[in-house]
Amino acid sequence: MIEIQAFLPHRRPMLMVDHIVEISADHVICHFLIQRDNVLLRDGFFQEIGLVENMAQVCSSIVGQTYYEDDYNAAVDERAIGFISGIKSLRILVLPQVGDLLVTDATLTSKFDGNDYSICTMQVSSRIGERICAEADINLFLKKENK
Repeated sequence: MIEIQAFLPHRRPMLMVDHIVEISADHVICHFLIQRDNVLLRDGFFQEIGLVENMAQVCSSIVGQTYYEDDYNAAVDERAIGFISGIKSLRILVLPQVGDLLVTDATLTSKFDGNDYSICTMQVSSRIGERICAEADINLFLKKENK
């Protein structure tokens, strides 16, 4: 397993992914254990916004991996700042509970690279075991930020 912090700037309490299980240029699978101290819990359930944030962070890791490789030097290397630019066909079917292991799977379906930005569309789904919790098409906008 790969620590997600190697590919994303997010840190606790807003980091909603624990590990990358598998990653390639166009696909990623991540795990996230729902903990009792998570800031996006209410009455023991991981809220809808938490599912969306988890899915967005998983999607971002596909594109973010090119900015945070093994030889990345934060003092001098470029990095990317990313934003959700759109969410299409979001379906939330069940809210995970404390102790559930959320498995999120994302596939890059399109990408446009400009001079200093990328626009990406991803299909993503989150599940607990075989039970689908949420699925969506997410658009991300990533802009290079020079040091």
